[in-house]
Amino acid sequence: MNELPTEKTLIIIPTYNEIDNIERMIKTIFDLYPSISLLIIEDGSPDGTADVVKKYQETNAKLHMIQRTGKQGLATAYTTGFKWALEKDFEYVFEMDCDFSHDPAQVKDLLSAATENDLVIGSRYIDGIRIINWPFHRLLLSYLASIYTRFVTNIPVCDTTGGFKCFSRKALLSLDLNNVISKGYIFQLELNYKVWSQGLRVKEVPIIFYERRDGQSKMGGGIIFEALFAVVKLRFLNMIGKLN
Repeated sequence: MNELPTEKTLIIIPTYNEIDNIERMIKTIFDLYPSISLLIIEDGSPDGTADVVKKYQETNAKLHMIQRTGKQGLATAYTTGFKWALEKDFEYVFEMDCDFSHDPAQVKDLLSAATENDLVIGSRYIDGIRIINWPFHRLLLSYLASIYTRFVTNIPVCDTTGGFKCFSRKALLSLDLNNVISKGYIFQLELNYKVWSQGLRVKEVPIIFYERRDGQSKMGGGIIFEALFAVVKLRFLNMIGKLN
């Protein structure tokens, strides 16, 4: 495999109360990819997450942090990070969770595919279902949600809401980051759909998804209802030419 362009790559990780994971995540990423850059979007965690990041920033110029006041949501965290990445001229930009549900060792697999595609999605649902330690009802709900979104939007992606992905600079520039309609996890589908609708290259790479090892899940109520209506809205906007 050719040498990966890690020096042109940024990983964005939103955090809120990730004191159980943040130090290990920072160490793991830089042990695996010393030349990569990492941006933490920190939403005012009361548990001291930001203090850990600041400690490591003292000795690592590739570790960055944007501190915000209070929980402002996943969509705004990533759009803030995307804008920062574009300003800093990164070519490849990752979304990734802090809780190790996304294995840092698989960053190389997505990045390798991103050198030939515009958006690479770490997929839990190709080459079999690859989810570890989820209860059956949650697995079934997630899988049915992906079927539903594919049916409504026609997007040829098996894992439409996965949060482990890599955007090319071209893909991010194609998006109006000031016009994101989704707030929760359906934000992932919205970006996938917008990139695909513009004819850009989208590829899925199989990953193993692990239930978070430490800390508490940030997933709350209302996500299912948002997904049901937001998917239809996205398809309608695309049909009338006002998606992007």
